[in-house]
Amino acid sequence: MTQAAGPQAPGVATRVLAAQVLAAVIHRGRSLKGELATALPQLPDPRDRALLEAICFSALRQRARYDAALKNWLQRPLGENDGDLHALLLAGFAQIDAMGLPAHAALSATVEAARALGRPRQAGMVNAVLRRAQREGFPESSPAAAWPAWLRNRINLDWGDHAAAIFEASAHAAPLWLRVNRGKGTREAYAARLQAEGIQSLSEPGLVDALRIDVAVAVSALPGFAEGDASVQDGSAQQVADALALSPGARVLDACAAPGGKAAHLMERDPSVRLLALDVDARRLNRVRETLARVGASAEFRAADAADTATWWDGEAFDAVLLDAPCSATGIVRRQPDVLLHRRPEDLVALTALQARLLDATWKTLRAGGVLLYATCSILKDENEHQVAAFLARTPDARAEPLDARYGHEAGPGRQRLPGEQGMDGFFYARLRKG
Repeated sequence: MTQAAGPQAPGVATRVLAAQVLAAVIHRGRSLKGELATALPQLPDPRDRALLEAICFSALRQRARYDAALKNWLQRPLGENDGDLHALLLAGFAQIDAMGLPAHAALSATVEAARALGRPRQAGMVNAVLRRAQREGFPESSPAAAWPAWLRNRINLDWGDHAAAIFEASAHAAPLWLRVNRGKGTREAYAARLQAEGIQSLSEPGLVDALRIDVAVAVSALPGFAEGDASVQDGSAQQVADALALSPGARVLDACAAPGGKAAHLMERDPSVRLLALDVDARRLNRVRETLARVGASAEFRAADAADTATWWDGEAFDAVLLDAPCSATGIVRRQPDVLLHRRPEDLVALTALQARLLDATWKTLRAGGVLLYATCSILKDENEHQVAAFLARTPDARAEPLDARYGHEAGPGRQRLPGEQGMDGFFYARLRKG
């Protein structure tokens, strides 16, 4: 990604970076999270960083509508080498439409960004197209149109009458969920601290450590965040600790621990837990270390493939295993809209095979009478209820324990939360007892 320091007019650098991030994600298959991690530090003002994120997320969520408009409005389709121009137009549309920014500011900064990107000859076209968008608006489009046909068909097949609600919920921004560190104070006390800062929060009765904020707030504005008083974690992810229901002082394996939010939650609830945080990626494991350090928790860390137990397991059985398995991330499209661009049918073949390997391997490390919680942020049945049913069929000493309606819909041997239900992400849980 090129440095965007050149443009001097207000807001131009932000639009240049937005176009570069979107072009990398849409046309080069890059990760939105990864591209933003590179781009955001280039903007010193937190307001510009928030604007960059909002433009990128809005453009990706509404990409199908905006591309339909471009197809009708452009006399000649954009060429293979016009990825940055395409991305800039989507960024401009997002500002006018989804974000509702003042049109004069959005137009002038976006047109100047075309020049800053080395596209002075196309600046007039950008101006004309954005003005047309301002006059005419955009065609209506079903939220399902953003999903590739093969994946849309899977959702329809798996969820039938719920499919339309899944597509609709996945097209909108998620609320900000906080997990209050009970080792640092009560949820009620932290809600009062937020209130004192002018931040309104809501509590959910079934989520004992959670607060929900419906109006976007910068993490830097959260009181005590740097000190670990609270963390950002969706409500459905917080329910993992409830579903696992550890005994005091339990020896626990977190088999795919990065980025560490669930491990931190377990340690906040019971500092006597003896936790091994495992992750195949050493760099991502450093994130787990940082996450636990921020909330004042400690654990053992090891970079290893959980499925290859010979390389890391000492033979001492665990009381509990948390297997938050790699998955399609179809339950968190509203947080990762680039999933719809990057996921392929062959990915599911590889993911379901990996999930089965991880289940079989980590089960061997669990003591008789112990509990394994299998969880994903997927809503696809092949990764969830079908995966667990197949595991139970080939594992005589495994049995599923029921989870109640707090965890979502009945889904074979587990429970499935669908995106947007109670404001939460899509998530699957299955609690398995050994012996």
